[in-house]
Amino acid sequence: MKKFLIRKRSAVLVYLTHNIALPFLRHVRRPATFSYSELELYMLPEGTLGNDLFHFLEKRNLPLLKHYARHDLKHVLLGYDTTDEGEVCLQSFMLGNGRISFPVLATVAYGFITMPEHWKAMRSAFRQGRQCTPIHGWKWNELLVEKTALLRNKVYRSN
Repeated sequence: MKKFLIRKRSAVLVYLTHNIALPFLRHVRRPATFSYSELELYMLPEGTLGNDLFHFLEKRNLPLLKHYARHDLKHVLLGYDTTDEGEVCLQSFMLGNGRISFPVLATVAYGFITMPEHWKAMRSAFRQGRQCTPIHGWKWNELLVEKTALLRNKVYRSN
């Protein structure tokens, strides 16, 4: 029964994110255009954020969603996986990092209400986000050619 509930909880999170929040947000706000294709990401030098994004998506058999690429870049940069725990921790990090938006607040609230087994990890991610360099204002398209390791050092330099 527990596994069934966890699968349903995951399905609800995916549905809320991909079928409600993303389509709504595409109409409400105009995110910066992501102009790279999967092939262009693949062709970037190894170790760059763009090339690492390609391999991140490929490993998980996920498509490149241009309106969602900034989110996926944060997964790559911060090291959170696309699991339920990874998603709520990524958004907890972003909240701690100063990003207050509907998707961040909704995901953190959903995780807090339905995922008590991840509370400790969420709290840790939030605290880490507070200690790190703010990233929500970064120009992600410009960073795709930068070395991922150097960008991580910029994020975590104050730790």
